[in-house]
Amino acid sequence: MKQVVQNYKSGELAVLEVPVPGCKPGGVLVRSAYSLISTGTELMKVSEAGMSMLGKARSRPDQVAKVMQSVATNGVPATYRKVMGKLDSYTPLGYSLCGVVEQVGAGIDDVKVGDLVACAGNEHALHAELNWVPRNLYTPVPDGLAPRHAAFGTVGSIALQGVRRGESQLGDVALVIGLGLIGQLVVQLLAASGVRVIGVDPDPVRCELAERLGAAACGDPASAAVEAAVAELTGGHGVDQVYLAAGGGSNQPVELAARLSRDRGRVVDIGKCRLDLPWNAYYEKELDVRFSRSYGPGRYDPEYELEGRDYPIGYVRWTERRNLACFLDLLSRGRIDVEPLVSHIADFDDAVETYQRLKDGELKAVAVLFQYPGHQAEAEAPAVTVPTVNVRRSPARAVKGPVRLAFVGAGNYATSMLLPHLAQRDGVQLAAVVTTTALSGANAQRKFGFAKATTDLDAVLGDPSIDAVFVVTRHSSHAELTRKALLAGKAVFVEKPLALTEDELAGVLATVEESGNDRLQVGFNRRFAPLLREAGKRFGARTGPASVRYLVNAGRLGQGSWYLQQGTEGSRFAGEGGHFIDTVSWLLAADPVSVYAAATPGNEDLQVVLRYPDGSTATISYVTTGAPGFPKETLDLVADGKVLRLDDFVRASVYFESTAGRKRWVSSRLPQARDKGQNAELAAFIKAVRTGGPMPVPLESLAATTAATLAVRTGLTGGAPVTLARAR
Repeated sequence: MKQVVQNYKSGELAVLEVPVPGCKPGGVLVRSAYSLISTGTELMKVSEAGMSMLGKARSRPDQVAKVMQSVATNGVPATYRKVMGKLDSYTPLGYSLCGVVEQVGAGIDDVKVGDLVACAGNEHALHAELNWVPRNLYTPVPDGLAPRHAAFGTVGSIALQGVRRGESQLGDVALVIGLGLIGQLVVQLLAASGVRVIGVDPDPVRCELAERLGAAACGDPASAAVEAAVAELTGGHGVDQVYLAAGGGSNQPVELAARLSRDRGRVVDIGKCRLDLPWNAYYEKELDVRFSRSYGPGRYDPEYELEGRDYPIGYVRWTERRNLACFLDLLSRGRIDVEPLVSHIADFDDAVETYQRLKDGELKAVAVLFQYPGHQAEAEAPAVTVPTVNVRRSPARAVKGPVRLAFVGAGNYATSMLLPHLAQRDGVQLAAVVTTTALSGANAQRKFGFAKATTDLDAVLGDPSIDAVFVVTRHSSHAELTRKALLAGKAVFVEKPLALTEDELAGVLATVEESGNDRLQVGFNRRFAPLLREAGKRFGARTGPASVRYLVNAGRLGQGSWYLQQGTEGSRFAGEGGHFIDTVSWLLAADPVSVYAAATPGNEDLQVVLRYPDGSTATISYVTTGAPGFPKETLDLVADGKVLRLDDFVRASVYFESTAGRKRWVSSRLPQARDKGQNAELAAFIKAVRTGGPMPVPLESLAATTAATLAVRTGLTGGAPVTLARAR
C-alpha cells in the first residue's frame, strides 16, 4: 500500500510503498476514502523539516531540552547517533480520515466489514491507503453524511473539546482569535450553542468566511472594528471567553485576549501559540487560563487509546470517541457545515505536489482533502439555494384611517376565500380591483364593493393612497407582480406560490434588498388555523426530535383546469405544496435542511421527506388517486411520548401521559365550520399594515418554504436528497 511520509532531516516528502498493517485484536483495518490535511499542524511540521538544523532547534526548544538531558546522561557521541538516526527516518503525516472497514479484529462487535467510519490519531489515521485503528479512535459515520465531511471528525473533535473547556452558556459573547480550520469550526460550534461570536484574523477572506458561518463580526487584530464589536455586544464589559486558535511566535493573541476579556473571563488555548502572559493584565482581571488537550479525555492515555479501556460516562461525559461521535452527529443534522471550508480535493497520488503548493503559498486553503484510489468520487449532492437578503428596511408607516387594499386578480380563490372575509372587516377599504378582462372586474366590484375596477395595473401601483396589494393571479405571474408591487412601496400579500423557479425566488428577494421594502406575506394560511393552533398549544414544547406524517388527499383535477398547464403554471405540487411544508415547519419551529422526493409513474402521487436541523423528519404524501370521500388533509405529529392528530381541520386530538396517567384532549367542530386559517391570516396581515409592525411570517421562513417546494422538482429529477443550502 502507499503512505505519505517525511524525512525530518532532509525535509523530503514522499509517497512510499509500505507493507499493509496487520489487523490486531481490539481494532479494525480501515481503507481510506478521504483524509484531511491539517493546514495548521501538518504544514508547521512540513515547514520545520525544511529548516536548517539551527532553525529546527529554535523552533522546537522542548526537543532541544531533551537532547541536552540525553547528553548529560549518555554523552555526546551516543546522543548524536540517536538524534541523527531519528531525524534521518521517515515519519508519517495525517490524523483525521474517513474510510471503510476492511477487516475486523478480535473483540470488536460495534462495526462490521463495509461500514463507514471516521478515524482519529496521529499514529492511526494517517495519510495512507490502509490504517489499523483501535476501538476508541474510530466511530461509525451516521447515515447520509458524506465521507468527505466525516473526514473532518478529528479536527472537529479538537474544536469541540476547546469549546467544552470554555464552558460557554446561552447568551455569552466569545472571541475566537485565529480563523484557520480549527477557528472556523469553533465559530460554528459556538454559534450553534447560542453564543455570539467575534472573530479575529489578519486575513480578510477568512474573516468573511467566518461571518458567513455564523460570526457576528470579524476583523484584523489591529483594527478598531474588533474592539468596537466587543464593546457593542457586551455593553463594554468584555467577552466571556477567548478561544486561542492561532499559531506562530507572536504574543499578540494573549495580549489581545487580556484586553478584551471581561473580569474573571476564561481564556482557552486550543492552538499552539506563544503564551507569555502579561502578568498585570491577567492578574487584575483574575482571568482563568485553560488548556484544551487535543480531541478530549483519553488523549495520550495508552490504556484508553490502544487497549480500548473506556472511561465510565458517569465520571467522564465526553471522551475522545464521544467527542468524535458528537461532532459527526452535528454534521449529519446540519448544525455544522464543513463544505465551505473545503478549498481543494486532491488525488492521493498527488500528495507531494499538494504539500509543496501549500508550503509555497500557491494553494491558499483552509482545508484540503486527499481522495484515495478505489474510492468512487462522490457525486455532487443536488442542492437548491435558499437566498438570503440583507434589508436596510425603510421604516414602515402606520396607517391612519382605513387600510386601503387593491386586488390584482379576482378569480375563484380570491372571491371565495379572501374577499368575503375582507369585505366584512372593519377598518378595511377595498379601493381597487385590477383584472385582465373588464367584466370580471365589474363583477368583483359589484359583489364586494370595490371603489374602482380597472385593467390599468400601473395606475393602481402608482396610487399613493393604496396601502397594500393582493396578488391573486395565475401562478406564473406571482413573482413578477410581487416585484412590481414591492418596488412601488406597497405591502404585498401574494397567494402561494411566491415563485415557480429559483431565479424567480432570487429575483423577489433581490427586489426586497434593492427597495428596502420587506412588507411581504405569502398565503400560507394553515399555520393560522385556530384548531391546529389550539392542538399545538395542548401538545406543548418539544425536547426531542419529532416525526410528522401529513397525508394530502388532493384528488383529481377536472379537464381544462389551468392547474394542468404545467409548462406555464408549474406542477400542481409547486402550486400548493408550500401550504403543507409551511405547516410542518411552523409546527417544528424550524426550516428544512434537505428534501427527498419520489413519485409514482406520471408524477401523480408524491412522497416528500423533509429533514430538519434537530433531526426531526416529516413525510408529506401528496396523492391524487385516493377516494374522493376521504378527508383531504390528515396530520400526525409524534414526539416526547405525545401524539397530535389533526383530521381535516374539523377534529384535533392530543394524546399524552401525565402524573394522573394517560390523557387525551379532543376538540371538534362541524364540517361546515372547517377553518383553514384564512380569516386569521388576513387579520394578522391587516394588523401589520395598519400598525407598521412586522409581517405575520418572517421573510426567511417564506424563502425557505418556497425553496423547499422547488427542491421537490429537483429531487424528482435527480432521484437523490436535495440539500437546502443558504446562499453565502
